[in-house]
Amino acid sequence: MNTICFGEILWDILPQEKVPGGAPMNVCYHLNQLGQAAAIISKIGKDENGQGLFDFLQQHKVDVSLVQTDEQHATGTVIATQKGNEMEYDIVQPVAWDFIDATEQLLDKVSQASYFVCGSLAARSELSRNTLYQLLHVAQTKVIDINLRPPHFERDTLEHLFQQADILKLNDHELAMIAGWYINEPDFEKQVIFLSDQFSIPTIIITRGANGAALYYNNAFYYHNGYKVTVADTIGSGDAFLAGFLSKHIQQNNAPESSLDFACKLGAFVASQKGACPPYNASEVDQLIS
Repeated sequence: MNTICFGEILWDILPQEKVPGGAPMNVCYHLNQLGQAAAIISKIGKDENGQGLFDFLQQHKVDVSLVQTDEQHATGTVIATQKGNEMEYDIVQPVAWDFIDATEQLLDKVSQASYFVCGSLAARSELSRNTLYQLLHVAQTKVIDINLRPPHFERDTLEHLFQQADILKLNDHELAMIAGWYINEPDFEKQVIFLSDQFSIPTIIITRGANGAALYYNNAFYYHNGYKVTVADTIGSGDAFLAGFLSKHIQQNNAPESSLDFACKLGAFVASQKGACPPYNASEVDQLIS
């Protein structure tokens, strides 16, 4: 396993259907679609929803050997409501992924993986948060994907995650809010540089909605205007963006501009599809977006 993702796997309950989701699971799914060996650490309930997620991941050849089963808590669900082109989420709590146990197997596997990807949402509960902190301690390259869903985050927890990050991904609204905790500075680039300096984060990726995305890497900024598509829904498009970036970054022979371009391309493609994990082949992405 080149990459291990940690955190929530769940069902997004949409107005018309339910689809598999959870940011770490989405990133893991897309990395595998793009030819990168990735596994997911999470926990499901011993219920029909849990079995459905397990079957979905197995069908798409995602490594599920690190997925735990909870005898007491149900599999995670999120009630999603569409407001224009954006989605609003009611994230049910507590659920199985709030109780991920630290085991010697997890610590061993994470210590061997080149990349460890986690979000901030799975740190909302004490048990999973403590497990996450232990795994971050042994991880190699740490990728932190900030996902601020009130009331499921605390400043102290976020600051701990920032201190661990080798690569940080967040959106421009989250950037402005977090920078505002420390400085009164409206300038986008100065906000990014402050966050990088304050927490010693070498690489920061910022999604900017209709304005594309930006990358701060090796003390330089790179920008992309994004790709225009007809939006089906935005569920999982940011997760696909991150997976697209990592798939190129992991290869280590791609220029930052190339990694950012492919990230925007994959994010746009997923936004044009229903749900976070549409079927596709990696070779199709360029053709589908062009």
